[in-house]
Amino acid sequence: MSNFKNWAKNPPLGWNSWDCFGAAVNEKQLKENADYMAKYLKPYGWEYIVCDIQWYEPKAKDNDYNSFTELEMDEYGRLLPAPNRFPSAKGGKGFKEIADYVHSLGLKFGIHIMRGVPRQAAAKNCPIYGSTHTCREIAHHFSVCLWNTDMYGLYNCEGAQEYYNSIINMYASWGVDFIKCDDICVTEFRKWDNPYTADYEIEMIRKAIDSCGREIVLSLSPGPAPREKADHLVKNANMWRLTGDFWDRWEPLYNMFSKCKEWEGITAKGSYPDCDMLPLGRLSKNGTCHGAKNRYTQFTKPEQYTLMTLWGIFKSPLMFGGNMPENDDFTLSLLTNSEYIKMHQTCFSSKELFRNEKNKKGSIAWIANGKGCKYLAVFNTDTKERKIRVSLSDFLMPDTKYSFFDIWKNEDCGKFKNSFTASVEPHGAKLYKIS
Repeated sequence: MSNFKNWAKNPPLGWNSWDCFGAAVNEKQLKENADYMAKYLKPYGWEYIVCDIQWYEPKAKDNDYNSFTELEMDEYGRLLPAPNRFPSAKGGKGFKEIADYVHSLGLKFGIHIMRGVPRQAAAKNCPIYGSTHTCREIAHHFSVCLWNTDMYGLYNCEGAQEYYNSIINMYASWGVDFIKCDDICVTEFRKWDNPYTADYEIEMIRKAIDSCGREIVLSLSPGPAPREKADHLVKNANMWRLTGDFWDRWEPLYNMFSKCKEWEGITAKGSYPDCDMLPLGRLSKNGTCHGAKNRYTQFTKPEQYTLMTLWGIFKSPLMFGGNMPENDDFTLSLLTNSEYIKMHQTCFSSKELFRNEKNKKGSIAWIANGKGCKYLAVFNTDTKERKIRVSLSDFLMPDTKYSFFDIWKNEDCGKFKNSFTASVEPHGAKLYKIS
């Protein structure tokens, strides 16, 4: 029986290279971000350094994908890091030296993969390591990603499990601690596939990880994940995406309130609905992606508080997206707030308290239980400041005074009973610990 839920007892905290480096991250950049995390964030529980998509593509240079390009691959159809971008990978060593470096800092290392087998491996009819079957035999030529040409999905056939076993075992030998598997957790209509994008492939990856001998956290991407598949997701993954790629604009942030409400109550130990990355700090260094090249986040400071507050009280995994060595003091403060991290890691039974809006403008509140306390998050979705009243008797004992602590300001607010009013900036949020 798998005990994979014990590998992510709390929502993972980490960094992913996509938002800042797109498809073209290199070894130097991975190590620089690992150094930063070890120095500034590790004491607060941050631990994962994740290399995102196209690490096996020698010609990758920005956020775009090069269609049908040549990929770095071994004789068994298993993708390898491109040595021109990751020099330590030369000689077939894979990510072993980078993973060892990350581990030496007391951190963990992760990679992004696409589901299935490389088209290149099918074309060459590579043998599958440890199997009598070949990559061409398992390749589902109609099960292809809609936005990336690298891979074929797999048939549910002999040889398919052996292929997944072969790549997961290789990643385990490198020292990989986290796998983000893409094109596998999305609701899309495809005539040749079920809408869940082949749930048997999720199960194959789960089985391969469980038998590889290493504790590897499994993240499924992108979204929207089907709500009706919640039981299957909880059974097979540590985290799964609720939306497509999330970027630094108000509209997708606003829409996440509805997504969180849709998945309310699903979070359980070891399995977490994932609101996607935190596009904060320095973004898109290699190209324009949902905004200007090499920009600082487009979110206002109040919107950044809203982002962090919603992700935190909902217990979404936190994967920072900016180039960390370029963080300013404000960005660092968001990631190193001890009371916030404590809430995120330990709160439970999170739920929406109320939502009062007209034309997408108004107030929203969420609550959660903590160890000997309650948490209250108050959001202003209006374009002007609002005074938002919260009836405390809706979730606390009536006629009883409670102490309020403002988590973002790191200050006591006094004692209140029956009701509480917060002044909240446009698109902003307040977060309180109540005891």
